[in-house]
Amino acid sequence: MHGVSIGSQNTSAGQFNSRYVWLISWAAAMGGLLFGYDWVVIGGAKPFYEKYFHLNSVQLVGWANSCALLGCLLGSVVAGWMSDRFGRKKLLVFSAVLFAISSAFTGLASTFSEFVVWRIVGGLAIGIASNVSPTYIAEVSPAPWRGRLVSLNQMTIVIGILAAQIANWLIADRVADNATAETIRQSWNGQFGWRWMFAAVVVPSVIFFVAAIFVPESPRWLMKIGRRAQAHLILRRIGGEAYAANAVAEIESTLGSETGQGVRWLDLLAPGVSKALLIGIVLAVLQQWSGINVIFNYAEEIYRNAGYGVSGILFNIVITGTINLICTLVALTFVDKLGRRPLMLFGCAGVGLSHFLIGLTYRLGLTGLPVLIFTLCTIGCYAMSLAPITWVLISEIFPNRVRGLGVGISVSALWIASFILTYTFPMINRRLGPGGTFWLYALVCIAGFAFVWRKVPETKGRTLEQIERSLATS
Repeated sequence: MHGVSIGSQNTSAGQFNSRYVWLISWAAAMGGLLFGYDWVVIGGAKPFYEKYFHLNSVQLVGWANSCALLGCLLGSVVAGWMSDRFGRKKLLVFSAVLFAISSAFTGLASTFSEFVVWRIVGGLAIGIASNVSPTYIAEVSPAPWRGRLVSLNQMTIVIGILAAQIANWLIADRVADNATAETIRQSWNGQFGWRWMFAAVVVPSVIFFVAAIFVPESPRWLMKIGRRAQAHLILRRIGGEAYAANAVAEIESTLGSETGQGVRWLDLLAPGVSKALLIGIVLAVLQQWSGINVIFNYAEEIYRNAGYGVSGILFNIVITGTINLICTLVALTFVDKLGRRPLMLFGCAGVGLSHFLIGLTYRLGLTGLPVLIFTLCTIGCYAMSLAPITWVLISEIFPNRVRGLGVGISVSALWIASFILTYTFPMINRRLGPGGTFWLYALVCIAGFAFVWRKVPETKGRTLEQIERSLATS
């Protein structure tokens, strides 16, 4: 599929109701904000809840940090099937409820068992939101804007991550480096502070819940279940009567006689669908195995090995979050101008080169600023490419009739890859050393570059239906 360009569409952006489209896209992207904050805030709460619950074994500490992944995987698996059966809007509302309940009860947990249960429920919310939010945005977005609108979800994830990193930095800065475990446990942070870090998610969750109630259902899902008139009304509000008529006709042409039928697993073996599924799974795994989450999850260890003290480590983590946000904004600017393929190729090359240079600094014994600079280069390249564009491509390459299921499988692969990456890093790092570990991730990026070059089509400016037809015939 090297050099493939899918279809073409001459659409005037001026015909669209920009305020309405951006408003409902922002509402759906609130799931990403909660996802980002909830995913990262545990790092700042970790020193305090560990002391509160007397987590004295490596196994208990690891379980507390990773139990949410179980919910993430489960949520991503069930979200695909549920969103195809019950609709995208209901799943957005449901995830908002889960975020609110899980964050409140995590903060109120009096035993470690209660803490784990509610963290898993929070992971379930993350898994659902990571599936449904980008899918919904892709299905309501006009083709010329779809890249930047779906990338909104990644931007809100990054905003949530940065908010959690700042909260972690400010709270952890109040604890003396030489404080004993009992001193920490008896402190305000040890008794109450970590609870508020989790419970803070309740407020944006309620906002997300209210916003999700008022957004319209996905018109493409409505068409899939045979509610043509309702879909036409929503599409007309998005782009006017002519746009709605054309969109309805185009969606009907891809659904054919399958309107109103349920989704079957065998549908994933249909021409074009299996190809889309391969692309979706590989890109999801590539996004994780590029090694970027090692920098986020093990930033403290990486910066400590580079010679930074506690204050420097925490401040550097905030810097990485800031660079992440700035470069995500850059991606929003270029995704619908340059296209998906160029940004993905740039990301694989840029992240791979940065990993190579980080590995080289470790091998040469360099510390301090060089490690920070190359780490920030890695974050910047990733934020402009693999982070947002992977979500864009996964949300738009699947046919209307199986989009929920296809996205669900791809996102499940992402969470499995995330777990494998996080779990294996300490072992790989022990065997290969920091330099060899980053060189290994650089090789993964090279393989990813080759896959994108040969297999991933350009989808910029194409309707979802044009993408579907091209994959079915290529």
